[in-house]
Amino acid sequence: MRPLWQGLAALCALFSLLMMAGISGCQEGPVKPPAVAGSFYPLEAARLRLDVKAMLARAEPSPHSGRLVTLISPHAGYIYSGQVAAAGYRQLEGRRYSTVVLIGSSHRESFRGAAVLAEGSLATPLGNVRIDESAVRALIDEKAGVRIYPKAFEMEHSLEVQLPFLQVTLAHGFKVVPILLGQIDRDVFEHLAAGLSHLASRQDVLIIASTDLSHYHDYATAKEMDKKMIDAIRRLSVQESLRLTSAGEAEMCGSSAVLVSLEASRRVGANRAEVYASANSGDVTGDRGRVVGYVSAGLFVDPLDQEGRRELLRIARETVTSYVMDRKVPGRDIVDQRFEADGAVFVTINTHGRLRGCIGDVRAWRPLIDSVVDNAVKASSKDHRFPPMSPHELKDMALEISILSHLTPVGGIEEIEVGRHGLLLSKSGRSGLLLPQVPVQQGWDRDTFLRQLSMKAGLPPDAWRQGATIYRFTADVFHE
Repeated sequence: MRPLWQGLAALCALFSLLMMAGISGCQEGPVKPPAVAGSFYPLEAARLRLDVKAMLARAEPSPHSGRLVTLISPHAGYIYSGQVAAAGYRQLEGRRYSTVVLIGSSHRESFRGAAVLAEGSLATPLGNVRIDESAVRALIDEKAGVRIYPKAFEMEHSLEVQLPFLQVTLAHGFKVVPILLGQIDRDVFEHLAAGLSHLASRQDVLIIASTDLSHYHDYATAKEMDKKMIDAIRRLSVQESLRLTSAGEAEMCGSSAVLVSLEASRRVGANRAEVYASANSGDVTGDRGRVVGYVSAGLFVDPLDQEGRRELLRIARETVTSYVMDRKVPGRDIVDQRFEADGAVFVTINTHGRLRGCIGDVRAWRPLIDSVVDNAVKASSKDHRFPPMSPHELKDMALEISILSHLTPVGGIEEIEVGRHGLLLSKSGRSGLLLPQVPVQQGWDRDTFLRQLSMKAGLPPDAWRQGATIYRFTADVFHE
């Protein structure tokens, strides 16, 4: 007769196999078995755990501030990209998340829209991870192209390879929202960006966007292409990332997943990116003829503190002073990563308590610091309502900076909060914008705010009632 411990070990092994195959009688719902265990990463649980822990131990923890909203992580075999992935996952140690969104692009199955799994669990040799069924079902929308499609997940690796890292780094239980993207259009993009930003507004939710970078170029070409994409990620720029991939200047096999995640992150206020590691397969194998690129990066909601605000005001003042005095824009060194991310900024100049100039960007399309500097110049010299500033006015100048949030369409005027929201109105080719501090300064109620907004657009006062499109936004407003 076998010793008791051998019998128990055999039962445990059999139970694990049954769980991975989805045959367990005590597991609620279907279990999606691993597709690439034994090829992309070790099949045996103890070896897998040791390998993941070893990679994490070699990664450096990074001092961080703010809330991590999204982790961009590679998905090649662990021998190629595992150490780059570990650099990002090391940052999760000690954090708690109840829901992790896993989003990637399909490599095996061709389809339109987005595929989700809505029930059960995902299995790895380290055990099963439950699907957050309520969160998934909130995203499903056949008209928007988001549907349950298990076949897309059968042989897909891009989400699966993230799971062992999560199982090792997150000691407390978490559920997942698995999303695979096929060919997506604007409707799918918008629906998912809105849905994920709603999810990510919760402190206990993390998005993981799975992607590799350039594919099968020589080492030097790959490094050049990947640098462009990493710079776009540092800017949290959907537009630049899309432009690079569309023009063939850079590549991401999970480009749609990253673009959706960038947009969702920006909508909840992400304003800083930190790149933890980047490399390519040539750095591992030594073969630099045809390589694949990898990056690990975190996207953070990290509001400006008083020091950051003072620095932006100082830069704006130096810019205006230099430009008014000798028509030159001074050089600058960026020391704050938050200044590198794309930002929409209005710069306001007041003299003797009265408006002297105000110009800005409605949408974030360039680095925050560039928006501050350029709009400081324009507010001092190119606001058509005022003549260019003269040097003698500088001593009386007071500056105000407003950093705008994402624009959200207004469904009904009851959504508008005076003192909290700024508004943008668009109708018949005309548009007008008023910052959130304006109605407070003027003592307007909501109806007056809307009438003044219409007139700012060069339209009749009641134009807001008749087919106009109105967007609301908030702003981080600070002044000297």
